[in-house]
Amino acid sequence: MTREEYHAQKAERERRRQIERKSYEASKGPMDLPFLLLTLLLTGIGLVMLFSASFPSAYYEGDPTFYLKRQGIFAVLGLGAMLWLSKWNYQRWRGWAKILLGAAFFLLILVIIPGVGITRNNATRWLGFGGMTFQPSEFAKMAVIIYFADSISKKKDKMRNLREGVLPYAVVLGLLSILMLLEPHLSGTIIIVATGIILMIVGGMHPYLAGAGIGGVGIVAVLYVKLVEAGIISYGAGRILMWKDPWLDPGDAGYQMCQSLIAIGSGGLLGVGLGKSRQKFLYLPEEHNDFIFAVVCEELGLIGACVIILIFMLLILRGFWIALHARDRFGSLLAVGVMTQVSLQTFLNIAVVTGLVPATGISLPFFSYGGTSLFLLLAEMGIVLSVSRQIPAPRAG
Repeated sequence: MTREEYHAQKAERERRRQIERKSYEASKGPMDLPFLLLTLLLTGIGLVMLFSASFPSAYYEGDPTFYLKRQGIFAVLGLGAMLWLSKWNYQRWRGWAKILLGAAFFLLILVIIPGVGITRNNATRWLGFGGMTFQPSEFAKMAVIIYFADSISKKKDKMRNLREGVLPYAVVLGLLSILMLLEPHLSGTIIIVATGIILMIVGGMHPYLAGAGIGGVGIVAVLYVKLVEAGIISYGAGRILMWKDPWLDPGDAGYQMCQSLIAIGSGGLLGVGLGKSRQKFLYLPEEHNDFIFAVVCEELGLIGACVIILIFMLLILRGFWIALHARDRFGSLLAVGVMTQVSLQTFLNIAVVTGLVPATGISLPFFSYGGTSLFLLLAEMGIVLSVSRQIPAPRAG
């Protein structure tokens, strides 16, 4: 090593220490209050609606408050994690990026090993630990966001290059997609791939490459539907057919979609009243999970459902505002990744419940039952709040 190289490396280390020191001081700033209040509001409303939707099922299982108590425990733990992570310097996630991604791959491989993963409804997506279950795909979502944000933030102009800027991330997304489709978990695959592509676009991917990627995904989706309709592909054929017209088989294959539409229609403009849903009494399957929004529509009506959608929109827009005003490129990409995931998951769940897209088995953030999912979601909200604490103060004058 020459003397010039030694001094250059020394200067670079000193520069990084100064950045970390400034970042540490900035992390003591106030968190974004609107984002925090919107998160708390959605968490509270979600618990109320979960209790309302799950009461009948839990009653017949022996404990009317079973789902509420379990979800409440994870909500408290998640809020604690959110507040702790909001005070944690988000720059520290850089050192964990590769470790988290490696752990995500390990867990996704583990879940598809025969005899290890837990199978429900013909899908092997869960791992059991200490009497609890969790989906490795939920952890993979967070890992991809942190890894992509860290790696892309370091590349800058290289993101416009296919070989150095796009191909490595495409390989990561491709491998994750293969592992998740083996479960199978189509909705989780869509969210992870879409989030990764959005981060690449925001990170500086060439517009032509972005357009080609989005166009390619669209062509594949249309081709898949056509192959299903032609009978060449059998996986998902029932979902595609029932999406187009669930009333073809309202007693079997189209039963869930029909009951969801009945619940939504029964709510009308003002709803039947909180706690007074009829479809949740063992008519609507997954009423406290993937299809909880149908119960929301029935009990709160169109106006109540629109208010909840508005709260989601405000949270998402505030999250992207934080991303726009973040101190650095890494913080901006972190916030973009988290809010993209939340917005996609919210849109897809509501689209499925209302029949806009085929059923994919996707939960509604803050509302659907799932302790580990809620915990990780609130932890991600803590990361966004951590980014908000380092937003530079506006200049006076």
